[in-house]
Amino acid sequence: MREFMNITKALADETRVRTLLSLRKGELCVCQITELFGLAPSTVSKHLSILFQAELVESRKDGRWIYYQLPGKNAPVVVREALDWIEKALADSPHVLEDNKKLKKILKQDPAELCKRQCKK
Repeated sequence: MREFMNITKALADETRVRTLLSLRKGELCVCQITELFGLAPSTVSKHLSILFQAELVESRKDGRWIYYQLPGKNAPVVVREALDWIEKALADSPHVLEDNKKLKKILKQDPAELCKRQCKK
């Protein structure tokens, strides 16, 4: 029951759901997610922490950067089903389509440059 409650709490925020949908294309670093939503890095980190605790994302560290991705096939069934449900229900929503366009531009940029730019703000 706890696993289910953590997932439902994590999915109760639009930014977290949009983050999950943006990760369908592959892993993203925190800087890329911050750029996508135009939020403070601390806000993005909090959202990612909640998603991580609910096992909806996995992370890896590479030098200074932390990358997030959707969990693999070894994820709990309830996690895989929640992610499938989100994709089926929202893949064609206007916010998600706009996020996809913006993400294509972000992925063309060097993550190190994004991070430097965000640190200057």
